[in-house]
Amino acid sequence: MTILQATLLGILQGITEFLPVSSSGHLVVFRRLLGTGEIPQLFDVLLHVSTLVVICVVFRRRIGTLFMAVIRFICRKSREEDRPDLRLFLIILVATVITAALGMGISYLSVDRYPKVVSALFIVTGIILILSRYARGNRDYEELKLKDGLFTGFAQGLGVLPGISRSGIVISAALASGIGRKKAGELAFLVSLPAVLGAFLLELPDARALSVEVPSAALAAGMLSALVVGFASIKLLLLLLEKAKFHYFAFYLLPLGVAGLILL
Repeated sequence: MTILQATLLGILQGITEFLPVSSSGHLVVFRRLLGTGEIPQLFDVLLHVSTLVVICVVFRRRIGTLFMAVIRFICRKSREEDRPDLRLFLIILVATVITAALGMGISYLSVDRYPKVVSALFIVTGIILILSRYARGNRDYEELKLKDGLFTGFAQGLGVLPGISRSGIVISAALASGIGRKKAGELAFLVSLPAVLGAFLLELPDARALSVEVPSAALAAGMLSALVVGFASIKLLLLLLEKAKFHYFAFYLLPLGVAGLILL
């Protein structure tokens, strides 16, 4: 893989990780178009780690209050105002367990080897986004229940499929549960943190194979480009979500999926 190819894939990851268009699906398609050949899955995961840094920066205040609430709970010094954050932490834990169980099962399907299937899943994501337009809700974190964690985790597990947007399906699931738009976006990215870290640890044994296929300079270029572009795309998503224009991305995914079924 060349530095240019890695940079282009990093830019693609930065754009598509946060916008509800499936970063993994786009990486599958564009790797085919760029002719990069077979690359260890760890490369994709490392691009996800770059965008994970973006999440930590953008939501640093919420992550900080969440962390401190958990620390005070462990030290038996919880405050009344910690209750929403503790409930949110429980939801993240439940969602992570469900995501791991479902995601590991889906990973054995090796869907990324079948571009036409990925194209079909682009269409599925587009339909989900259109349906999310009709979701209404204003629930906050203190109103979250165990079923919300189960629902969110199931949705995120399905997001492992290339072509199914993780952010798109999780935000749509949160909206369908009656969670307000702003909180739905925040929740979708918070529950992704342990999922991405877990994927990184699982793929870490492939580090040696990755170093053979992808030079260090190319890997650094890909991760840096994903990081920089990611800041712009997450801001755009949160703005469109707040303005109830989240479903607009369906008008990109539907023709993309149809084109993929015809051309790939």
